[in-house]
Amino acid sequence: MTLSTRRRLIAVAGAGLLAAAGIVAPTSPAQAAVACDVTYTTNDWPGGFTASVTLRNTGDALTSWSLGFTFPNANQRVTQGWSATWTQSGQNVTAQSLSYNGTLASGASTSLGFNGSWSGSNPKPTSFTVNGTTCGGTTPGNTAPTVALTSPTSGATFAAGAAVPLAATASDVEGPISRVEFLIDGTVVNSDTTAPYSFSATGVASGSHTAAARAFDSAGLSTTTSAVPFTVGGGSSTPVLQASTGAVSVPEGGSATVTYRLSAAPTSSVAVSLAKTGDTNITIAPTSLSLTSANWSTGVPVTVSASEDSDTTNGTATIAATSSAGNVSVTATESDNDVPGGGPRADNPYAGARGYVNPEWSAKAAAEPGGSRVSNQPTAVWLDRIAAIEGTPDSQSNGPMGVRDHLDAALAQGAGYIQFVIYNLPGRDCAALASNGELPVDGLPRYQSEYIDPIAAILGDTKYRSLRIITIIEIDSLPNLVTNLNIAKCQTMESNGGYVNGVGYALNKLGAIPNVYNYIDAAHHGWIGWDSNFRPTAQKLKQAATAAGSTVDKVHGFIVNTANYSALREQHFTISTTVNGQQIRQSRWVDWNQYVDELTFAQAFRQELVTQGFASNIGMLIDTSRNGWGGSARPTAPSTSTDLNQFVDQSRIDRRIHAGNWCNQSGAGLGERPTANPATGIDAYVWVKPPGESDGSSREIPNNDGKGFDRMCDPTYTGNQLNGNNLTGALPDAPISGAWFGAQFRQLMANAYPPLS
Repeated sequence: MTLSTRRRLIAVAGAGLLAAAGIVAPTSPAQAAVACDVTYTTNDWPGGFTASVTLRNTGDALTSWSLGFTFPNANQRVTQGWSATWTQSGQNVTAQSLSYNGTLASGASTSLGFNGSWSGSNPKPTSFTVNGTTCGGTTPGNTAPTVALTSPTSGATFAAGAAVPLAATASDVEGPISRVEFLIDGTVVNSDTTAPYSFSATGVASGSHTAAARAFDSAGLSTTTSAVPFTVGGGSSTPVLQASTGAVSVPEGGSATVTYRLSAAPTSSVAVSLAKTGDTNITIAPTSLSLTSANWSTGVPVTVSASEDSDTTNGTATIAATSSAGNVSVTATESDNDVPGGGPRADNPYAGARGYVNPEWSAKAAAEPGGSRVSNQPTAVWLDRIAAIEGTPDSQSNGPMGVRDHLDAALAQGAGYIQFVIYNLPGRDCAALASNGELPVDGLPRYQSEYIDPIAAILGDTKYRSLRIITIIEIDSLPNLVTNLNIAKCQTMESNGGYVNGVGYALNKLGAIPNVYNYIDAAHHGWIGWDSNFRPTAQKLKQAATAAGSTVDKVHGFIVNTANYSALREQHFTISTTVNGQQIRQSRWVDWNQYVDELTFAQAFRQELVTQGFASNIGMLIDTSRNGWGGSARPTAPSTSTDLNQFVDQSRIDRRIHAGNWCNQSGAGLGERPTANPATGIDAYVWVKPPGESDGSSREIPNNDGKGFDRMCDPTYTGNQLNGNNLTGALPDAPISGAWFGAQFRQLMANAYPPLS
């Protein structure tokens, strides 16, 4: 799948549309008072380590800096560094700022790091200097928050299969804490926005791990705790009775499954008795079970059923399990089929639920050096042709697992949600070639009967009613009917109604299933952020949501930036910034767009969608799988230039050659890890495009998957009007779209932001 930026069709005329907010190039005093704080963390392995360093300027503004420290061990060496010029003499190490990150305003921070080697031991430096001054002191401007990890304690041991309790305290002198992230082995596993900050991490593999917490203040500054080691599966523990979920939704006339297991192997059999109170239509079987040394880990499933009745209410019942290993309670809710819309759905399907980890993607990611740091993240399963429904063992871009295989695997993982991309419209992606599909422009009947209907039949199986099934509906389709009607194929799809009626049909069929949550693709800010495209695209989405028998109630939300690279936040300027009297919108990069990043666009577009008639509580998703833009090229402070274009080019987080470039972008990095409720109006940051899966081949490659060759994936191509006739910025030697691209995955890890540890 690929997304290309569609520029506005008509010019947005006139400057002075926004109130000016002046920006002045900072100047340093004649003798700057140096004060600083340094955070130094490492990820160690036998003989080697990666060090992550955060330098915060707590004194006067700096125009350059030189960070110094001394290794405690004579056998510690810097082998490769980034975001600074690194030198070492004996045990003394110096990191000299580069041209783009030397300017450091008071209260600002910059990140740098290095790979190193060691023998004997790898102790951390105890003192740091900046420009010869020992770090310490207070911040005259905004200070970063304080955070402390209170659970787990260092050296804690948890039984295999047991939940790991994570807890932290955080505060900030200037105001509230916006969120606290919890990390296991350097990967964000949850984000909590309300004190007390806590999370119960399940499914942590046996072995040695580290935990940490990262707090963010309202200004976006963050502080991360030191990593605390803990072990899963070590030592001996008393078995504790556990349930696979604390709440289960049961369709009327159907059933769901709750699995009971122990946190550790018992020395003798543990008898479990189950009793149900509440709605008489809800029943359980069996009402007793035995957990032994043979089945304690896999557990014993209990079927929760709901009988058909004539009322239109959704009854609840409590299932109480008692045993010598403790007691556990599960709430069962009947989803009444007589309720309009198929019964109640969660307001946010990502909240409080564990995501499904696709084992096909996870195995490829883990096989790459360092890939185990992210191979446990939930990613979406792409259904980009009819054969993918049953699985395609002979495909270059799909795996042998089909829809039912993935659903069964999700149940086995104890996942709370699973994500599928519905992506096979007739005449698919009328403005690009790399992601063209198998169905011709007149293939709507096949799309309905051979693609959507079989998918709906599987997703509607009551066996899967305990899962929240999230469907991402037809990437890169409807916005083409607003911006690219100068292309003949797009004109055809507009005139024959294939896109509008195809999306409407999918929404109607899938939205009738009570545990399915439909999110429609809504492009990204670099495509529809102009006035000429913004509202017309929302209107086109409304047209599709009310076509082919669908209603707006079948839409749970929208997703932006799918498979794209637009920065989540531009940290060093906003749409209101001016430089030397000129608006940011006038720069070559922004090109009169009303938005500069995905978060502000997603929040604004959500309001427009509500205005067009969608529900007031719709949620937005942002695909952050490849928009981190970390590494040494990431600017750490605004440019000091008074030239508008130079200021933007030196300040922007998004480092693409042109915002119209979309294929396998050089320099890209992993973005925010999948997180629920990260910002106002945003249901989740998600990895819908699995990192490491190609956008398209850099040359024509014969294949049986229906994938074409688009010159925008060719690194030698000098572009077209959609990217300002610039080079494409694409990586070389790429396979067809959807196929594994190891070089891209390794780049994404190296340039991840937040960085991997």
